[in-house]
Amino acid sequence: MKKIIIIIMGVSLLFQSNIKAQNNTKNIDYTKFVNPFIGTGSVDSLSLAGSNFPGAVVPFGFVQLSPDTDDAAGDPCSGYDYADDRIVGFSHTHLSGTGVSDLFDFLFMPFQGEATWEPYENSKGKKGYSSSFSKDNEIASPGYYSVVLDDANVKTELTATEHCGIHKYTSLNNKPFSLIIDLNHSLNKERKYWSFNSLDAQIRVIDNKTIEGYRSVTGWANQRKVYFRAEFSRPFTENVIKAGNKLFENSKIGNHKNLKMIATFEGDNSEPLTINVGLSSVSYEGARNNLKSEITEFNFEKVVASAKEKWNKELSIIDVQGDADKKTIFYTALYHTYIHPNNIADVNGDYINSNGEKMNAPDKKHYSTFSLWDTYRAQHPLLTITQPEKTANFVNSMLRQYTDYGYLPIWQLWGKETYCMIGNHAIPVIVDAFNKNIEGVDYELAYEAVKASSTVTHRGSPFDLIEKYKYIPENLESQSVSISLEVAYNDWCVAQMAKSLGHMEDFEYFTKRSLAYQNLFDAEIGFFRPKDDKGNWIEPFSPFKYGGNGGSPFTEGNGWQYLWYVPQDVYTFIDMLGGNKKFTKKLDDFFTINAKPDEVNGNASGFIGQYAHGNEPSHHIAYLYNFTNEPWKSQFLCDKILNELYLNTPSGYSGNEDCGQMSAWYIFSSLGFYPVNPANSVYSFGSPQFENATISLPVGKTFNVITKNIGKNNVYIQKIVLNGKKYKKNYITHNDILEGGVLEFTMGKKPNKSMAKYEKPLIFKK
Repeated sequence: MKKIIIIIMGVSLLFQSNIKAQNNTKNIDYTKFVNPFIGTGSVDSLSLAGSNFPGAVVPFGFVQLSPDTDDAAGDPCSGYDYADDRIVGFSHTHLSGTGVSDLFDFLFMPFQGEATWEPYENSKGKKGYSSSFSKDNEIASPGYYSVVLDDANVKTELTATEHCGIHKYTSLNNKPFSLIIDLNHSLNKERKYWSFNSLDAQIRVIDNKTIEGYRSVTGWANQRKVYFRAEFSRPFTENVIKAGNKLFENSKIGNHKNLKMIATFEGDNSEPLTINVGLSSVSYEGARNNLKSEITEFNFEKVVASAKEKWNKELSIIDVQGDADKKTIFYTALYHTYIHPNNIADVNGDYINSNGEKMNAPDKKHYSTFSLWDTYRAQHPLLTITQPEKTANFVNSMLRQYTDYGYLPIWQLWGKETYCMIGNHAIPVIVDAFNKNIEGVDYELAYEAVKASSTVTHRGSPFDLIEKYKYIPENLESQSVSISLEVAYNDWCVAQMAKSLGHMEDFEYFTKRSLAYQNLFDAEIGFFRPKDDKGNWIEPFSPFKYGGNGGSPFTEGNGWQYLWYVPQDVYTFIDMLGGNKKFTKKLDDFFTINAKPDEVNGNASGFIGQYAHGNEPSHHIAYLYNFTNEPWKSQFLCDKILNELYLNTPSGYSGNEDCGQMSAWYIFSSLGFYPVNPANSVYSFGSPQFENATISLPVGKTFNVITKNIGKNNVYIQKIVLNGKKYKKNYITHNDILEGGVLEFTMGKKPNKSMAKYEKPLIFKK
């Protein structure tokens, strides 16, 4: 009896201990580990350095309320450069880590003194409304931003909900101040590829505490409309509207494509001014309803607390323990993976589709900002683990473009197709969701969409040329080698989905077409290279010559970097290169040849030999040693990239963050595994960075990654144990993770070369 009581007491204590541990995790403030200034560094320090913004946003929110340090942002495309010492204002929409700028809707900026319409001094010496600031007085955390504007003598605080931005302005000298609202503020008007044009704008003064407005603009996203409603905690005493070159004092309405308004707050300025701003991409009514639904009072601190709670809920999905700097980099990376895509639907589900029509989403969510050429590689696979429900929302949003447009998104912004980049990488995102059994998607419709997107020729996807020539001739289509390789991967994805659904004729067709990339491989020199429409190799050819977004056979890369883009069938490619030894030697050369690529452009950064971590085509390559007899080289390189190319500084990224992809690489790799093939449910091992990492899974399960003997030089895996049993594979599957359990790595200073006998990564696992 005593033994039974002791056992019961032991079980009870263990149960209580587990409950206590869970509660402790829930009570952790994960937002304190996030540094939103990572990735905001100057473009002159570590190349692109991220192009992130530090302002207020909630996970996947429509509004990103953040400071702009340029009145016509071009580079960095977020509008904020950490090296700048002046702020021109605070606008409500931003892009995180992109290579092209857009948005910056509705700039608000407080100032004291004489009314001024431009951010900088004019030729007559009149002072502008921009303000200097000190980094000592600038604070950012998830959902909150604050800065003291020295010239304006105003402390600015910002926070956000999903559809609303909230401003709090405190006059530091209690003197009156004015507020400029600029509806023409946006990107650099002289961008090479996309120029900004304001088509129309309107401001309505509803009363002395309420204004509404909209603007219609064309930039990267074509003919985009956005509406706002702003409610003030106290009245403005007068207003002036500037429409073009005409001024209208205390007017109730203004219309012009170049439209601005100044509201002045006289009287007692001892109390802060709070402004609640609701946005909509649909209508004035949508902006009103969004504001009414999400903000019911002028309580700035309450909204800050709510935003913090939302971020803690999402950040707590992965709990890591270890080095403090790495922990900050990790949670900042996780934070960045949850900024885009964005829900552009109003609270009632209304949204504007790709054809400009008003539609309604049954789930009240319609997501856009799909940087798919980047994010299909790691961000979307990561979200299938951490955000499975939202993954279904993302896929359903993509399928709506197919229904309206005839094919899936390529690079979709604000619901508009921009055709930026090549291929159609919504395909692997959808096939990955299908292979991982993400619920809430009509997969017959999804297959119809991926098939149509692989047969209907559209910009960046010249299927007619592939059908005719069995490759893409460079003299008929620029970026031919990159497009051929990326379409081949997508074709492989379509083939696997077709097979799983029983469409065997399609399976055979797309499998055969997926091999067309082999026709651009020159076995004599060991590189993929361009041909003309006569079947001749185009001369001269240099694998070092870097390509941009046109006029070259390669897209944002060179022949060395695109050599390795066969993630769907690495073993066949190993044979093409002459076998395991030659493949390994070629990889060794890739990571050690330091010759500078010819004509490097702004996307080339973070070099290790010819490897360029600053741009996405290189991201899987360090893991390819797992397919060879020397997998420890993947461990060495992953550790090197993690520790040298990710820093807890404003210039902490080696290139554009690209809407979560650069960060997702860090999340996966620091946990010790990465999806070389983003759609086959297999993760290849690298070099884990944390003593303990716990992923919270659906139905109360957890997947725990324990790393023993972590140290500065202990980069090599000595032993792997899964759920108490010795593990003899160089990979783990998605199902292994979802089943929950414990994965243990033991690390050491020297390679464990017996791991070459471990099972090589799978090509496909449903």
